[in-house]
Amino acid sequence: MDYDSDITIVGGGLNGPVLALALASRGRRVCIIDAQPEATRKNAAFDGRAYALALASVRLLRRLGVWSSVAEHAQPMHEIKASDGRAGEGPAPFFLHFERGELEEGPMGFMLEDRYLRRALLDAVNAHELIETEQGEVVAQEVTEQGAWLTLASGAVHSTRLVVGADGRASGTAQRAGIKRTGWGYGQTALVCAIKHELPHNGVAQQFFMPEGPLAILPLPGNRVSIVWSESTERAGEISALSDEDYLQVLRPRFGDFLGDIALDGKRFAYPLKLTIANQFVSERVALVGDAAHGMHPIAGQGLNAGLRDVAALAHIIDHAGQIGEDFASLLVLQRYQEWRRFDTGTLAAATDLSNKLFSNDNPLLRLGRDIGMGVVNALPGLKRGFMREAAGLTGELPDLMKA
Repeated sequence: MDYDSDITIVGGGLNGPVLALALASRGRRVCIIDAQPEATRKNAAFDGRAYALALASVRLLRRLGVWSSVAEHAQPMHEIKASDGRAGEGPAPFFLHFERGELEEGPMGFMLEDRYLRRALLDAVNAHELIETEQGEVVAQEVTEQGAWLTLASGAVHSTRLVVGADGRASGTAQRAGIKRTGWGYGQTALVCAIKHELPHNGVAQQFFMPEGPLAILPLPGNRVSIVWSESTERAGEISALSDEDYLQVLRPRFGDFLGDIALDGKRFAYPLKLTIANQFVSERVALVGDAAHGMHPIAGQGLNAGLRDVAALAHIIDHAGQIGEDFASLLVLQRYQEWRRFDTGTLAAATDLSNKLFSNDNPLLRLGRDIGMGVVNALPGLKRGFMREAAGLTGELPDLMKA
């Protein structure tokens, strides 16, 4: 039977294009269907989003030929410091300190703004002869043993062997496949913006655990940092309504003076925080990746990294199935992907959920216990190195595209 594509990806954000490039690099004909016009995605200004890309994710982008297009905009994270704190009091005496020299592969990761990564991916997708991009909204999907048919709002119908949902936490692909979700809200909102500062950050990422929620200060090129500042939803609404100067007045005691004077660099944004995980990552001729499969608290900065690991794992499974003559779109093959990724993402989601509950409070006993715990980990090189390798995405079974 002739299909319009071998694999159709619904969603053209970040995970979708990376998956398209991974599949097309192995000779698969891929179609990306996205509801948002390309011009809107490609010409986006800085919207507060920047990603802490783990070393394994950088390997993936390098293997796909994308990293060379964004490397000049990326900021290596030479050190990561994590500590307890209260606004105006500075960090607690016990802390975690990860240094570059403790990981032989190089920096643990890089910070990269969304606008640069998104543009580079679109350029790479448009240049690949095996990737077709179609703008439109999918309104129906029909799946049989022979294939899948997607109907767009325009009335056009696209046939394919496999549908991949990369269409976010409210995934229409998952809903149409009858896949339900489990999750809950945190009652927190992330306040996100970029900050200009007086003193150099030296590539050091900071994570302050405060009673209201964590504050991440993440280095960007130049004297700039990206902040992800979690507050209760009610308080975040009040802070968001403030003028820029009053916003900074609230931030300064939490931020501290270690980078000298600070000022806003661009607009401010707010994103409600919740945990949501699809009950299945696959169904008949359907697979989910990224936020369509799982969305978690940003406390560990692993959201995009987890999605890119999904992408690399699914591409690995499809490629290896094809090599031995299996139907890569069959449920039997797709279940291998689910078995590989569901445990890892479930463990990561549970860890971020527990960490947020453990650290986002001011209970004196919990505060003492977590401070001592961080101090103990910091004093044990072997244990600390294990945490570093986990954060860099170098532990467990790595997909082919993430290997050195």
